[in-house]
Amino acid sequence: MPETLLDRLSLELPEIPLLGEEPLAKHTSFRIGGPAEVMICPRDERELVLVLAACRAAVVSPRVLGAGTNILAPDGGVSGVVISTRRLEGLTRNEDGTVTAGAGVLLARLAVFAQRHGLAGLEFAHGIPGTVGGGLYMNAGAYGGELSQVIVSARFVTPQGDVRCVTGEEMGLSYRHSAFMDLPGVIVSATFRLTPGDPEAILARMRELMEKRRASQPLDLPSAGSTFKRPVGGYAAALIQEAGLKGFRVGDAAVSTKHSGFVVNLGSATCADVLTLIDRVRERVREASGIELEPEVRIWQSDR
Repeated sequence: MPETLLDRLSLELPEIPLLGEEPLAKHTSFRIGGPAEVMICPRDERELVLVLAACRAAVVSPRVLGAGTNILAPDGGVSGVVISTRRLEGLTRNEDGTVTAGAGVLLARLAVFAQRHGLAGLEFAHGIPGTVGGGLYMNAGAYGGELSQVIVSARFVTPQGDVRCVTGEEMGLSYRHSAFMDLPGVIVSATFRLTPGDPEAILARMRELMEKRRASQPLDLPSAGSTFKRPVGGYAAALIQEAGLKGFRVGDAAVSTKHSGFVVNLGSATCADVLTLIDRVRERVREASGIELEPEVRIWQSDR
């Protein structure tokens, strides 16, 4: 009889890559996080259906991880299963002119693919470090663009193994939100409708936005991007700076001196450091402005 969850799942999923006690710090842009008890890396929709069936049989509710660019993982790690979508790849230009991308495709790669095919509409996504699945999950955006403006549909696998095509209003896309946040299951792929354009003009716009990002954001340090959502009545970075918190530090977690909306890892920050820093920033901003900041970064709770 298998003794551990990893043993059991390895027997049920002999052809699918599994990792035991895999450090989440290796899979998050913050470079923070203890081990996942089991990490499973399905390579296509068929394997994902098998993985979800195995999790259901083991009475395990899996967590889902893309590029980990918007995740703060706990220092003690997590029990159960983490499904990595990074191997759900594939990029296709369809006969109707739409583009379909696997959930594990990086948004930057998708933007370049579109540009090379003379398709505009994803220039804003070129500098976003996450995946298609993660980007859709939170309706990622930058510089006035959001995925909601170009997405047509998504394929989604429920915990019961049913494959659904989710379209239009059913996706529930709004600022940093989608219906997928309230639906258990995993995004497999997404289809986008873009606009024909001049490849050189599209490339120039992508480079322009990337230079803006490099000039204003601390891309040289580990972070999870914008730590807080944009509040009603202001901008998080400006509110944080006005509260005198630029450079504020807890352990090796710090408010960036380049962009106050980013919390960065100066070298050996822990999840506890970041959480303490976030709490203190929210408290100081509330005292200074009366505005309540809401974290944009997704905070995983430890269950070990």
